[in-house]
Amino acid sequence: MNDTVIPTPAPSTEAGNDGQAEAPHQALLAEVAALPALPGVYRYFDADGGVLYVGKARNLKKRVSSYFQKNHAGTRIGVMIGRIARMETTVVRSEAEALILENNLIKTLSPRFNILFRDDKSYPYLKLSAVQPPKLGEEPGPGADPRQFPRVAYYRGAVDKKSHYFGPYPSAWAVKDSILLLQKVFRLRTCEDTVFNNRTRPCLLFQIKRCSGPCVGEVSAQSYAQDTANAERFLRGQTQEILNELESRMLAHAERLEFEQAADARNQIRAISRVLHQQSMEVDTDKDADILAVKVHGGRACVNLAMVRGGRHLGDRACFPSHVDSAVDMAALENAELAQDAQDAQDAQEALENEGQTVKPKQVRAHQVEVMVLEAFMAQHYIGVAPPPLLLLSHQVDKSLIKALAEQAGGRILAVHNPREQRRIWLDMAQKNADLQLARLLAEEGSQQARTRALALALDLPQTELDQLRIECFDISHMGGESTQASCVVFHSHRMQGAEYKRYNIEGITGGDDYAAMRQVLTRRYSALAESLREGQTDVKLRMPDLVLIDGGKGQVSMAREVFEALGLDLGLIVGVEKGEGRKVGLEELVFADGRDKVYLGHDSAALMLIAQIRDEAHRFAITGMRAKRDKVRVSSKLEDIAGVGPKKRASLLRRFGGIRGVSSASAADLATVEGISKDLADEIYRALH
Repeated sequence: MNDTVIPTPAPSTEAGNDGQAEAPHQALLAEVAALPALPGVYRYFDADGGVLYVGKARNLKKRVSSYFQKNHAGTRIGVMIGRIARMETTVVRSEAEALILENNLIKTLSPRFNILFRDDKSYPYLKLSAVQPPKLGEEPGPGADPRQFPRVAYYRGAVDKKSHYFGPYPSAWAVKDSILLLQKVFRLRTCEDTVFNNRTRPCLLFQIKRCSGPCVGEVSAQSYAQDTANAERFLRGQTQEILNELESRMLAHAERLEFEQAADARNQIRAISRVLHQQSMEVDTDKDADILAVKVHGGRACVNLAMVRGGRHLGDRACFPSHVDSAVDMAALENAELAQDAQDAQDAQEALENEGQTVKPKQVRAHQVEVMVLEAFMAQHYIGVAPPPLLLLSHQVDKSLIKALAEQAGGRILAVHNPREQRRIWLDMAQKNADLQLARLLAEEGSQQARTRALALALDLPQTELDQLRIECFDISHMGGESTQASCVVFHSHRMQGAEYKRYNIEGITGGDDYAAMRQVLTRRYSALAESLREGQTDVKLRMPDLVLIDGGKGQVSMAREVFEALGLDLGLIVGVEKGEGRKVGLEELVFADGRDKVYLGHDSAALMLIAQIRDEAHRFAITGMRAKRDKVRVSSKLEDIAGVGPKKRASLLRRFGGIRGVSSASAADLATVEGISKDLADEIYRALH
């Protein structure tokens, strides 16, 4: 790859500076003209260094030039072009390589004009730990090596080569349901190795026939290994082979009059058959498959991902991208480029036909917004998650995308966009789910926008640019004055912004003094912002909210008023949410710091619903933080009070279990596995913490 950095001053739009604006524009065109006609990736940056857009191109020169050769006024592309301060390009060897690089950069940089699929959590897997063969002559029983008996577990994170991983699954529920199934059918263990090592008698799972009891020698390593192998084959969809093998084993046991073993094999056959019968999707293949359907409407989009693993339908996951409105303009731009390519191809064809040559006309497929959304999801999703060998798609995507995904996965991928028979039913179900999920999202967003508008009307806030309305809400939480914490939650763009929440540890005050706690948190929150405003700075990260909600009445509002007066901030921003008579929900009144009379919005007011939502979220966030802090302090102090647990042993416990919470949740047997902790001391620690 070759990187090229092109500094491009943003064109000035101020009146009287036409000559100054023209010079940078001409310089930009000169830089663009110097780009090579090769595949690559381009990035646009604004004056602050923020990434505006990341794109790929078969021909860098042609694609980048198209942005600046036409009038894009009134579109998001026009807004973006007006903000470009510099550009970077990377030349690659192929279009497939450009596609992979483009989406790696999109996931890393999160450009504001690209279609973005944000996934806060990685997809979960079912993990089957690696097996270590038993030593020669070693018998099962208490004290056996747990590595001889693989454990099935829920797993989320980076995979390695030491264990076997199945998935990914669309949800934690799907993984846990599969684990329960493996327990019922193959009776594999789910306990940690520390529990395994300290068992002296079978646990409850053995009693209810969900585990074969390897920890106490109830099953041999060879029999357990056979069950493990069958479980792996079951997860891969090889159910018929397992049924045939179990049937042969059952008959063999019956011939040898081993009726108990024959009954076990029969029960496994019944359990597997029951699972296959309960499947709502009859499969015609044991291949893993992903079914992807997209719906675009009302400026929003939904991609519904349904997963089939080993012939079992594991569920759906709906994904909603941001910046879909940008895709409309980008699609128009790319279609114009394709139309020009088609015209050039037609001119070349006519020239060749005039020379007596026969040429097959080139087919050009126009870009649809649905296709762009689907391609963006596939490219971004399958960067971190290997695609299955079969993809069923609601729209036809670019072949270069499938080729790039196959090269990255190191195997063949079959993509079908117009399936038949059973696969058509699968795709229709996924499409229906996409339609329903998008309709639900639009209804929720419409309701939330209506609440934002109602609040703006009730409080006489500006009605323009309600998407930018920012509300911050504060609450104080403690337990009898202990572990006081303040929370600040943020609402803007018609939704709660969890990534911007913040907790504050309140110290140096009298326990239980909520007024002093509110003074401290507001001072810490807005001091830097007030200073920047006095100095005339306009840092976006320090933007003052349009409304500051305080969970409390006159007392808390008076305290907030004092803080804002000291900092020189607008008192009109402060609104207290005072509980009504009997503290009943729906009877709250709004208290203002600037002297306005109280306002009662009404129990069915959309504005009050939004205020209650924000207030309750601040309360929840404060309570969870306070409880975590309280538990940490209490457990730590209890450890220090236990005779025989000095600094070294305390450090060993915290290191072994990953912190205070892990020590508190560990069993006495687990505690005894720590070096220096005897069984009696482990029992003492367990009693002290519980």
